[in-house]
Amino acid sequence: MNQFPWLTLIVLFPISAGLFIPFFYSKGNKIIRWYTLGVCLLEFLLITYIFCYKYEFSNNYIQLKEDYNWINFMDFHWRLGIDGFSIGLILLTGFVTTLATLAAWPITKNPRLFYFLMLAMYSGQIGLFASQDILLFFLMWELELLPIYLLLIIWGGKSRLYAATKFILYTAGSSIFILIGALIMASYQSDISTFSFQNLINKTYPLELEIIIYLSFLIAYSVKLPILPFHTWLPDTHGEAHYSTCMLLAGILLKMGGYGLIRINMELLPRAHSLFAPWLIGIGAIQIIYAASVSLSQRNLKRRIAYSSVSHMGFVLIGIGSLTSIGLSGAILQMISHGLIGALLFFLSGISYDRTRTLFLNQMGGIATSMPKIFALFTSSSLASSALPGTSGFAAELMIFLAIVNNTNYSLLFKIIIVAIQGVGIILTPIYLLSMLRQMFYGFKYPNILISFFDAGPREIFISFCLFIPIIFIGFYPNFVLSIWDDKTNYLFLQNAFQNS
Repeated sequence: MNQFPWLTLIVLFPISAGLFIPFFYSKGNKIIRWYTLGVCLLEFLLITYIFCYKYEFSNNYIQLKEDYNWINFMDFHWRLGIDGFSIGLILLTGFVTTLATLAAWPITKNPRLFYFLMLAMYSGQIGLFASQDILLFFLMWELELLPIYLLLIIWGGKSRLYAATKFILYTAGSSIFILIGALIMASYQSDISTFSFQNLINKTYPLELEIIIYLSFLIAYSVKLPILPFHTWLPDTHGEAHYSTCMLLAGILLKMGGYGLIRINMELLPRAHSLFAPWLIGIGAIQIIYAASVSLSQRNLKRRIAYSSVSHMGFVLIGIGSLTSIGLSGAILQMISHGLIGALLFFLSGISYDRTRTLFLNQMGGIATSMPKIFALFTSSSLASSALPGTSGFAAELMIFLAIVNNTNYSLLFKIIIVAIQGVGIILTPIYLLSMLRQMFYGFKYPNILISFFDAGPREIFISFCLFIPIIFIGFYPNFVLSIWDDKTNYLFLQNAFQNS
């Protein structure tokens, strides 16, 4: 048992610090902004310190364990711990949230509530990735819903009420399936319900029951990741949310679904996962093609990027379903990579909207001459999203591609079909992204935006470079981040071997 509660500290610090925001002077926007940024930066420094000095790369087990009794009658404990699957996503959360807070600098409407909600989301996201109790996992999952709903309905666009209602119906409705699955797992063949991951991993269930539990969790993850056909809330939410909120949605929120699929479905329900794995691959392949094709038809800039996110999450599904350590490592790398690239694309779309006051691609054109820095940044991030060699997306998608090519769990015909579909998806991605760049930056200016715009400022360039540098670094040296979870992925497959695959 860890002596100092490092994980409790990083989970509770943001929301606890946020409770002081209402006491600030109501018109002191600058003070509130700097205070929130300071809290986010200090939190990220604490996470980095834990990663550098408390986390052991060679240890495949749960580290920095914390276990505090919370509710006696149902064995509900405050259980926290980290391993290779979670620490990378915790680092991503700290990094993206800090930059999203800086990106929200122009917010002037009710800044006290806005920044409190940002800090509440921060705690919920860290808490979910650090949870070692399935009921605590569910509570942290639910903690995200209200802040995003309020951020969307108060600071969103013209159709924010529709988008917020759709978001809450999809996500809250699907979340109940996590609770159902958790209660079944905890109460099966136990006099006292246990929600601890460490206890649940040693349980075995009849195959039929394990399939039911697996499906229950999968429904919830299908909405959050998202997986076809439960994805339709995402383009609407991205289309209406402020771009700082979009950075959190694309950078972190979608990764909660992928993490849950690995942490619970894959690790705790291996037999059912081996049965569903080929279906995950098939759905992931269809998702890549479908979302890329729909993205090409989108006139709204943010909706085009949102469908791009759906397409990229298809690679995550294929990696998780590959039943190989290289595929799983590639899926986690893809989540990290997309967290950075997606956040960068939505940030750039937001600052472009701040200048042009339109998100419709057919109302743009020729703005490269007025905004050359934004043009260069947008082009670079679009090429990164296209998995250009030397970027993090290329390394992730190559690993997932090789996981299928060298796979011994599936037939040759199945592998040829999936690889062919992946290839088509890789071709479609630069088509819709380069088309987006052409409509935005090339050609003649639309009559409504004939005026010249000011280019990206120091704050905007700083945020863009902070996101772009790790994209390039990971692309050239992926082993730096792969070493975080490689041992854990190998250990997982050695432990259960997915013998029924």
